[in-house]
Amino acid sequence: MIRESKTITLAEARELLKKAENDKAKAISDFIKKFTKLSASEALKLRKALEGLNILRLKEEDIVKIVDFEPEDVEDIRKIFAGSEFSLDQDEITKVLEVLKQKK
Repeated sequence: MIRESKTITLAEARELLKKAENDKAKAISDFIKKFTKLSASEALKLRKALEGLNILRLKEEDIVKIVDFEPEDVEDIRKIFAGSEFSLDQDEITKVLEVLKQKK
């Protein structure tokens, strides 16, 4: 039964799956580990920093994508929003990249 629906990062999902005590959850956690280098706490900190930018067009789902993909340049960010009904302007992209660089 689904009690709540919330968008979370891969790192947060991996942390939740670690708490489950079955082989399927462990296999999924191991699979996710291949795609993210962040810990759940690092991902949450990065997510909060991006939310703190107060970019109105940046939805929760977009922030999670940015945290999961960890884009390194303008092109990477544009790829995340390819096919979306909107894109970020250059100033907003610069702000996002500054937050990502501070993480490193």
